[in-house]
Formats: sequence, C-alpha cells, structure tokens
Amino acid sequence: MFACTRRLGFGGVSKSAIHVSSVGGIERGFSVRVCRACQDPPCVHLCPEEALLPRPGGGVTLNKDKCTGCKKCLEGCILGAISWDHEENRPIICIYCGYCAQYCPYEVIELQELMADES
Repeated sequence: MFACTRRLGFGGVSKSAIHVSSVGGIERGFSVRVCRACQDPPCVHLCPEEALLPRPGGGVTLNKDKCTGCKKCLEGCILGAISWDHEENRPIICIYCGYCAQYCPYEVIELQELMADES
C-alpha cells in the first residue's frame, strides 16, 4: 500500500489503489483488494461521462478530465477495488504499474501481462 502511494510522491496509504487487510492476524492471513482487470468492467458501464475506458487486456483507464466525481464507479466495482480521493473528488484506480508487486516482501502479489482478445 505504501509503495502504491510512493509512486505518486505521497506518504501514507490514503491514495493507495491496493488495500491489504488482516482477516484474523498472522494465523489466518491477509486479504488483498485491488483491481483484477475485468474483461468487461462493470464500472465502465456506470460512468455517465465515459471517464472510465476499458483497457486492452482487461481493467480500466481513467480520464481525469472527464470525471465529474459522481461516484457511480464505486457502485459498479464488484470487488470494491475502487477507492475515493476526497481531495481531488475522483476515484483512485489501479494503473497496473507493478510497484506493489515489486515491493511486496512476501512475493504474493504479481503483475501479469494480459493479452487482449484477438477475435
């Protein structure tokens, strides 16, 4: 989570696109909530301004200039992987940079290249 915000030059975790939480301490493990690069992202369909666009290979990209801060994308993400930036009034969405995987001390997170459907 820290790596995600550090790539933007921020400290803390408030602007992180990945969220790791305990599901019962070390014995039970942890839960990772992050965009899973849906092939047909529900959040895209709910955005009235077309600020979210499907990304080749899965997931979305955000056009910040088109976003009006309606929060419909939060409702559309079935994984709860979209966070909200209250300062900028827009979603925090994974950009698939791989920083989280690069800095994960346990190597449980990895970034995989997804191939766009060629049909």
